[in-house]
Amino acid sequence: MYIYVPILSPYLSAQSYSLPFIGIVLGSYGLMQMLIRFPLGIASDRIGRRKPFIVAGMLAAVVSSLLFLIPGLWVWPLAGRIAAGLCASTWVAFTVMYASYYGEGQTGKAMGNISVMTAAGQMLGMLLSGWLTERFSIHTPFIAGAIIGSVGLLLAFLLKEPKQEFSSKAPGMSFSKVKEVIRTKTLLQVSLLSVLAHGVLFITMFGFTPLKAEQLGADGFTLTILVFAFMLPHAIASLLSASRIAPRLGSWGTLGAGFALSAICTGAMPFAPSLAMLIVTQAVNGFAQGLHLPLLLGLAIRDVDLSGRATAMGLYQALYAAGMFSGPFLAGFLNDHWGLDSGFLLGALIAAAAALLTAKWSIDERRITATEQQRSVGS
Repeated sequence: MYIYVPILSPYLSAQSYSLPFIGIVLGSYGLMQMLIRFPLGIASDRIGRRKPFIVAGMLAAVVSSLLFLIPGLWVWPLAGRIAAGLCASTWVAFTVMYASYYGEGQTGKAMGNISVMTAAGQMLGMLLSGWLTERFSIHTPFIAGAIIGSVGLLLAFLLKEPKQEFSSKAPGMSFSKVKEVIRTKTLLQVSLLSVLAHGVLFITMFGFTPLKAEQLGADGFTLTILVFAFMLPHAIASLLSASRIAPRLGSWGTLGAGFALSAICTGAMPFAPSLAMLIVTQAVNGFAQGLHLPLLLGLAIRDVDLSGRATAMGLYQALYAAGMFSGPFLAGFLNDHWGLDSGFLLGALIAAAAALLTAKWSIDERRITATEQQRSVGS
């Protein structure tokens, strides 16, 4: 899925598509997830299976890459990104199925591990992107994506559903159960934060950062370095966030630090005088975003029982897909009217808003905990 992401906006720009249209193509990826992930999660809980959705997702990944190779009409790149959105929607089933392989109380560890593997896959794909483009042609990453997706599709058929996840006596997902899940306070809070986090991510590295690098003179090799500078710290932070940093700073403290750093680095991008400085901002930004994304993923299902976790994850991922869609969509129009840097300033404001929300909810939680402790002592 990510092997063509670094060259996607330059690829579309080279075909003379406008910045607003590029923003629509980039945003359609999130729009499809916003529409599909929640009902997909409910359906998965309803039938008690994850594997069929994963298989369908791998098939969509192959189709996505192939659609970009069809020349001519504007509809093909848009359809290709929509197919990628369909593929990403099945991440609901991936994450819940993976967490089910772990013991009770190990959700944070599971989400940290799968986030590292996700970041590693993203990094490998995005690193290959620049090299393949430089060595062969701008079409090669799409061909490679179709081949790799086909391998993944074959592997998906070998997956085994964990038998212990669903009890034969457990009721299926009902309307009342859905209402219970979507009222979970932590789920709603982290979903809003994730909307903002993904808005920043899809404005920057998964959106318009490669175009900024091209403005500063980047070629295919330099784009590879830029991707590596972002993704390696991102993977390291994903590994350390839940296991090492959150136990020291607390979940809210770690989230707040990640958002604050991301706001600073995204806001600094318009003022980067050279490729070297742009790479530095992306290295810190990659680490910052790696701090909060795995934590948010784990918190989304922490307070939900097993029979409702795909529903909770579906809601969480459907809501944060709004950030994937609205971030690049709004940035595309800002960029068209006021230049490329205006979109990055929007991203900085979004990250700063998330940091303020995190601080407020952290204070509220401490106040509630202190009140409960006082009542306990009084009784």
